[in-house]
Amino acid sequence: MPNQTTRTSTIPDVLVIGAGIVGLACAWSALKEGLTVTIVDRDFDGDRTSHGNAGGIAVTESTPISVPGLFFKASKWLFDPLGPLALDWKHVPSVLPWFLEFQRASSPTRFRQISLALAALNNRVYDDLVPMFEDIGAMSTFYRRGAITLYETDEAFHADADEWKLKRELGVHWRALNQEEVQEYEPALAPVFRHGIFLEDWSHIGDPKQLVSQLRVRVNTLGARFVESVVTKLDVSKGDAPAAVLRNGASIPARQVVVATGAWSAALAESVGDRVLLDSERGYNTTLPQPGIALSREVIFAERKFVATPLDIGIRIGGAAEFAGLKAAPNYKRSDALLTLGKRFLPGIRDEGAVQWMGHRPATPDSLPVIGKSPTTANVIYAFGHGHLGLTQCATTGALVADLLVNRTPRTSLEEYSIKRFRK
Repeated sequence: MPNQTTRTSTIPDVLVIGAGIVGLACAWSALKEGLTVTIVDRDFDGDRTSHGNAGGIAVTESTPISVPGLFFKASKWLFDPLGPLALDWKHVPSVLPWFLEFQRASSPTRFRQISLALAALNNRVYDDLVPMFEDIGAMSTFYRRGAITLYETDEAFHADADEWKLKRELGVHWRALNQEEVQEYEPALAPVFRHGIFLEDWSHIGDPKQLVSQLRVRVNTLGARFVESVVTKLDVSKGDAPAAVLRNGASIPARQVVVATGAWSAALAESVGDRVLLDSERGYNTTLPQPGIALSREVIFAERKFVATPLDIGIRIGGAAEFAGLKAAPNYKRSDALLTLGKRFLPGIRDEGAVQWMGHRPATPDSLPVIGKSPTTANVIYAFGHGHLGLTQCATTGALVADLLVNRTPRTSLEEYSIKRFRK
């Protein structure tokens, strides 16, 4: 690792707070523009949300999670202790505004507006991602094999028909599979899926943790300076040089600051007067290093709300959404429940050496990330709130942030992603 100090004789052009996949992508893009960059993170080598994702480049996910009718269906899931959604009742008072906005996001007009905004990001993902992967040496573990969404019942398949039609209008390439075709694509699946959707543009990577390490090493090689500490707030009292105040009382000034601390970003935004509805949507998975079966691509179990991905380090079975805040201890019974489902639909899978994991997805109620300048402090830029799409949208976010850093008009309008949408 580079020298980790808290003092510097020169003010960097950019201070990136957060060294997950989004923060590192922003740093990479800034360095490619010729800017000087300092990155601060609590633990550069430690576990982070970017390490435990399912590895999917989910460019087809161009509709918000809050589909019409889901709010009431989700209410029923809460009564299943190991179902796809869990809520710690002690967390209800703080998360209630989030859920109310989540429900509003499912109105037909807002749903379509959000979908167009998601598609505007997802439809340019490979234009931004592939050059970054090429530069950091990640192309050999980047698999463009598509993915399959699976349906056990006719009812569930037909219920999603309108959403699939909309996705096609948004630029998603897919085709329907019958039961025999599903089995031909993935023989390891239990023969219970009556329908499938083959997602032509989906891809996945071999090891999310390795990808983060490759990007961090490359950012270091390009000249970034690393500071290991916790940022408690932003100090914008000196308008031309905002500063990150560290836990030890020291501060790091910069000409511009990028906030990319995932689920922990709300407090930093609030320190400069910007409100955001952001919560940790805690996700769980189990990685099986010697699964004993093979998958060719990621499979998405539509009715059960989980996925299985063939990573280079084994098959990863993950999913679930748990709202319990940033401090509650993990409930690994949720990983156990996902593994039980995996064994049902992937008969013969082996769990020797299984590794469980929990991470904090930074979720906004409208499924849109927060990307853009602070309306209160123009030299503070936000890059967080990507929910399930941090890996997918990381390079695109970095490219958009770089546009702002060098005062270039982004080729994708940032209006829909502005933190101003939470001013209510």
